[in-house]
Amino acid sequence: MMIPFENTWPYENMMGDLYVAECPFCDAENVLLLLKPSELPLIRDGKKRLMILPCCHGRMTIIDADRDYLLADSPLRRSGS
Repeated sequence: MMIPFENTWPYENMMGDLYVAECPFCDAENVLLLLKPSELPLIRDGKKRLMILPCCHGRMTIIDADRDYLLADSPLRRSGS
């Protein structure tokens, strides 16, 4: 199955907190995610996770994750990004 790149967003794990360098909705920088690293294995096993970003209250449903990217059920990237 081909994963749609437009539904992915990179994240970083820094000192036990998860961050995105830039919010996909409002472009705020260094946004702390309301998601714990301990939740990632559950997401990888198929549990969906609604995430509301603290900067702009943008919403995304995370359906999978790897060590670098979150996979949402809808596009997070603007065309041409």
